[in-house]
Amino acid sequence: MCEVKNFYLWLLQILALLGILALCLWLILRPKAPNYSIVDITIPPGSLASSEDQNATIYYDLEIENPNKDSSVYYDDLLFTFYYGQYTVGQKTIPSFHQGRSKTRQVVDYLEVKPSVWTSFRNAISNGKAELKASLLTKVRYKTWGQRSKHHKLDLVGILPIGSDGKISGKKKRIKLRHSSRKWRKYKA
Repeated sequence: MCEVKNFYLWLLQILALLGILALCLWLILRPKAPNYSIVDITIPPGSLASSEDQNATIYYDLEIENPNKDSSVYYDDLLFTFYYGQYTVGQKTIPSFHQGRSKTRQVVDYLEVKPSVWTSFRNAISNGKAELKASLLTKVRYKTWGQRSKHHKLDLVGILPIGSDGKISGKKKRIKLRHSSRKWRKYKA
């Protein structure tokens, strides 16, 4: 009778040890979400000086960093949108790609500003009170030890103060995109 209790106690200890080991492995190997930062925004001075309603262009520099040392990241198409208030300024789709472990990718591109929004946005820039909201939507999959994970949805937002020169104003020149709040999601509909 005593030997049976010792056997069950020994078996319980082994299961507890395996559970703790599995938890530690999960915590160590769990991938971190990629970091997205807007490094630069430029609205050409020629677009700002023009008084007529024309198409304008916003040039941006987006940095995507994979902080994982043991996981690579597979991105679906990234939908990158700029908002001025509740109006959509412009959208750009960045094609899907793969990013290796501990790698950083620079996306330098431009988007055309919608003419319906450009006049009010240009006036706000000339007053030095323009504020763009950048939104990024995508799904990612992580590959760790040869296994791909399920899709993880990313919905990120960043607020960009734009100065009268058409560039990011303020002390912070690098704006990190963060998870959007429920309050911001109301404005997108």
